[in-house]
Amino acid sequence: MNDLTTPDGRKIRVSVCMASYKGAAFVQEQVASILAELGADDELVIVDDASPDQTATIIAAIRDPRIRLVRAASNRGYVRTFEEAVRLSRGDYIFLSDQDDVWIPGRIDLMLGALAESQVVASNFDMLGGGPRPWIPRLRSADSRRHLANLAGILVGYRAYYGCGMAFRRDAAKYFLPIPPYVRESHDLWLAVCGNVAGSISHLDASTICRRLHEENQTPAGWRSLPKIVAARMMLLRLMVEALRRRRNRF
Repeated sequence: MNDLTTPDGRKIRVSVCMASYKGAAFVQEQVASILAELGADDELVIVDDASPDQTATIIAAIRDPRIRLVRAASNRGYVRTFEEAVRLSRGDYIFLSDQDDVWIPGRIDLMLGALAESQVVASNFDMLGGGPRPWIPRLRSADSRRHLANLAGILVGYRAYYGCGMAFRRDAAKYFLPIPPYVRESHDLWLAVCGNVAGSISHLDASTICRRLHEENQTPAGWRSLPKIVAARMMLLRLMVEALRRRRNRF
C-alpha cells in the first residue's frame, strides 16, 4: 500500500501523474510549469516507459522532493504507463499530464474547484505558440450534465476529452482502475466514459494547458482507415458497457 503522507506526515493533496517516453526535448519545461503550480503537500509521479534517450536522466536531475520518478524496465506503451502512475499516486486528487505541454498558471485551483462538485473534470486547451487547434470543438460547461449526449459525442469523436486536460478525485479511481486490458489507446476517453456513466463530470470553459504538437507525440494523430475507425468505435462501446457494470457493482 502506498504511504498517503509526505515525509513530515502531512496528507498528500494533489498527485500529478505523467507518463514519459522520448521526451528529452520538452519534459524539463513541462515539469517546471507543473512544479510552479504544486504546493508542499503535492506530488508529481512520473513513470518513464524505458525511454531510449535522456528523458529519465533529465527528470532525475531536477532536485525537487515532490517528484517521484519510476523507471520501467521495459516499454509497455503510454496507457499502461499512465495506469502505473495512477496506481502509485497517493493524493486525494489525481491530475493527468503529458510530458510536452505547458500548464497555464491557476490550473490546479480552477480544476479543484470543479472537483468539489464532480468526480471528474475536463478542461480546454490552447495551442503552444498560438497555432491552430485541431478541428474538434471546445468543451462547454453547459454540456457537463448532458451525459448521454457526451457519450454519443465520444462515439462520434466530437467531445474534446484529452487526458492532459483532465483530473479526477480519488473516489473515481474505483471506476478508472484497472484500465480494461483491451485498451491500447484513449485512456482519457475511458476516464470520460467513467465520469459520464457515473453522472459526475464537469466541463470547464477555460483552457488550463497549452498543448504542443510535434512529430514525437505519443497519442494517435491524422486520418485513420475505416477498419481502424470501426474497431475504435467498438472498443468505446465495450468501455461504456464496462463502466456501467462497474457503476452497478459499486452500489
